[in-house]
Amino acid sequence: MHFSEFFTHCPVCGSAAFVQNNEKSKHCEHCGFVFYMNASAAVAAFILNVTGELLVCRRGKEPEKGTLDLPGGFVDNNESAEDAIIREIMEELQAKIITIDYLFSLPNTYEYSGLSTPTLDLFFACQLEDYTQLKAMDDVEACFFVPINELKPEVFGLKSIQKAIKIFKKNNGFQY
Repeated sequence: MHFSEFFTHCPVCGSAAFVQNNEKSKHCEHCGFVFYMNASAAVAAFILNVTGELLVCRRGKEPEKGTLDLPGGFVDNNESAEDAIIREIMEELQAKIITIDYLFSLPNTYEYSGLSTPTLDLFFACQLEDYTQLKAMDDVEACFFVPINELKPEVFGLKSIQKAIKIFKKNNGFQY
């Protein structure tokens, strides 16, 4: 659901005179408060093992529970995208990143609790300190490596990840 339908009353004064201002904002005609629904930043990692297989995760929680994903997540307040991917890889895989290279970004819409949140997903190529002790944690049900030629974008749950996998396959992976 679009935020303008989801939020019907002003969060400051509670007035129902909370009206659409433009595509990404609402305005309260009672108290003057303006709310903007800007994109949230998210990060995802392309991690290849020594044989060139891609590390993928199975989502353990909604949205898209049970589908494939790349490791990553949302950027926290006062955190850089690089710090976010380091933290997310530690939280989800109990692994330490030793190199990070920014690749590209894609817009996405993240559906959660009935709300459609716009995101800007930042993709990185990462190398890990150790590939042998990966442990699925947090919202990851499982993690495993897949040969690039066996990747099927349609089995990844999030649209931006599907697009990223297509780009990855078209480029036959990424070189470090």
